[in-house]
Amino acid sequence: MRTASITRTTAETDISVEIDLDGSGAYDNATGVGFFDHMLDQLARHALIDMKIRATGDTHIDDHHTVEDTGIALGQALAQALGEKRGIRRYGECHLPMDDAQVRAALDLSGRPFLVWNVAMPTPKIGTFDTELVREFFQALSTHGGITLHIDQIHGFNSHHIAEAAFKAVARALRSAVEVDPRKADAVPSTKGTL
Repeated sequence: MRTASITRTTAETDISVEIDLDGSGAYDNATGVGFFDHMLDQLARHALIDMKIRATGDTHIDDHHTVEDTGIALGQALAQALGEKRGIRRYGECHLPMDDAQVRAALDLSGRPFLVWNVAMPTPKIGTFDTELVREFFQALSTHGGITLHIDQIHGFNSHHIAEAAFKAVARALRSAVEVDPRKADAVPSTKGTL
């Protein structure tokens, strides 16, 4: 079973993450940050990864710690569920349009974390959500998941659409990367023999 359960508790947040890489995209996410929950739901649904996330944090200060720490815990869960990464496709990419926005995501489950972020949100907020936190989430996910992740905004003028396109593009790329390659289901996809 390619599943994982992570609990992360600090003085700022208390987070639990449960995932199943071979799920149907079922989701049950409650972080106390409405827009972020909406994005996590999109991530689960379009990656076909079952996801249950519970988070409480110091949102009376702002949403930063909750969003970043959820990215940390989700990255750790992905790394745990992938194990030695035997049989996975490893790479994934997606060009995703959403109304005015188009975002491209490409990723490698390499074990070498790196984020390239070429996204410019035209507004500082989506409702009460700070748009800079989208990058913070993906930085934490990539670092703690061991993911080389490139996210590029092709165009777009609506911050909600740009953010959602980013989450959906990453989801679709992740879906491809974690899938088992039937031609090499017993092999680690690297000439080094390990990832």
